[in-house]
Amino acid sequence: MPKSFIVDDEYNDSRLDKWFKNKILSLPHSLIEKIIRQNKIKVNKKKTKSSYRLQLGDLIEIYDISKLKPTDNEKKIKYLPKRKEISKYDDYIIEDNENFLVINKPTGIPVQSGTKSFKNMIDILKETKYFQNSKPYIVHRIDKETSGILLIAKNRKYAQLFTSLFRIRKIHKTYLAIVHGKVDASIKTMRDDLVYYENNRKITQKAISNFKVIKSNQAYSFIELNPITGRKHQLRKQLLNIGNPIIGDEKYFLKESKRVKIKNLMLHAYKIKFMINNVKYNFKAKYDKSFEDFLKKIFKNY
Repeated sequence: MPKSFIVDDEYNDSRLDKWFKNKILSLPHSLIEKIIRQNKIKVNKKKTKSSYRLQLGDLIEIYDISKLKPTDNEKKIKYLPKRKEISKYDDYIIEDNENFLVINKPTGIPVQSGTKSFKNMIDILKETKYFQNSKPYIVHRIDKETSGILLIAKNRKYAQLFTSLFRIRKIHKTYLAIVHGKVDASIKTMRDDLVYYENNRKITQKAISNFKVIKSNQAYSFIELNPITGRKHQLRKQLLNIGNPIIGDEKYFLKESKRVKIKNLMLHAYKIKFMINNVKYNFKAKYDKSFEDFLKKIFKNY
């Protein structure tokens, strides 16, 4: 007999694989996919996908998985920031309310820990006064090397709300970048089929970004970008594709071009706007001194 579960309000609109990891067993994504293919997880008596978004009242049935063992996720050591480091983040806060936090993330720190990074934003924020009575929920990401606006939910309700708004493209982001070369001002939109690999499987995703040139010369361009889709490294890949990679990008660059010796990636998440219950929210994050200094260096009258 399968074990049966009814989806409650806490997991309404959550992915099936996320629900499984949180409520049943922490397993690698590939293994969850496998047991779904084996018909060991059903939703409303039907076979489904790991990406299926659960609805309130859905019936989930799980067949014999007793031989499976959880991964060692719980033994991961979290980053413990020092008191001085925690207080430093007060300077980065843009908005703090009972449901979400908006922070101007400094460059060089990832949103969460990974295989190549230990120090991260989420573990630091957990220790701050902003999350004394809650925990941070990641609703979107920006690269470690990218600075700027990061939106973090304080409860599951708003985490699900923001996730839904991102999915239906009702959260609008604006980036600023300094790139190599003079960008063709006639290009208003970049459309690409971006390729990446997951578990040795080739995946192609459409990527769309609008942009405009703010200032340029023969060597550099200062541009504003509005990504319509939200693909991994989207702006960095697309700008490389048109021959204008971002200054300081050590991953996406033209091998034959002259490299600029600079510490930081010149990409900044500048603005974010959205609407909740007919209330408009519009937040802006000033770029840091290294970004400003480089602008002044390449455009004397800026």
